[in-house]
Amino acid sequence: MATKKRAASSSSSSYSSSSSKYGLAPWLAIAALVLLIDQLTKITVVRLFSYGESQAVTSFFNLVLIYNKGAAFSFLSTESGWQRYLFTGLGIAAALFIIFLLKRHAGQRMFCTALALILGGAIGNVVDRIAYGHVIDFLDFYMRNWHWPAFNIADSAICVGAVLFVIDELRRVNK
Repeated sequence: MATKKRAASSSSSSYSSSSSKYGLAPWLAIAALVLLIDQLTKITVVRLFSYGESQAVTSFFNLVLIYNKGAAFSFLSTESGWQRYLFTGLGIAAALFIIFLLKRHAGQRMFCTALALILGGAIGNVVDRIAYGHVIDFLDFYMRNWHWPAFNIADSAICVGAVLFVIDELRRVNK
């Protein structure tokens, strides 16, 4: 029984709130890299495309310049403009909470990688909302006549981060 308690205690300690010797730096660097790539790709698309213009890349993927005043899947995009401030505020609040979690759990690699990706993506979309009043989307995947809603690098980082977060949690539960 004592051996089982020690084993459980040692496996849970790898998920404790310890911090790495580098602290926040690696996680903020990942978030900054996501933000940089996101903003550079958006600037490039805005300079190369007119609003609504589309360029086929493959039989299932286009580049297209679309503005999203709402949230995911254009949720609330047709509202009068208040949603810009709501989603900007939510993005800033999420970023602050994520930084708190990163500082508290800096030694948990997958957890912090997931949070860093989400942080970079959230800040990328907040920058758009503050600078332009909308988010710039340009990645358009489709199959025949069915199109996934256009998205961007920030959205992709948020989704990958969410998947890593779920995988990390499942690993933690199974230990």
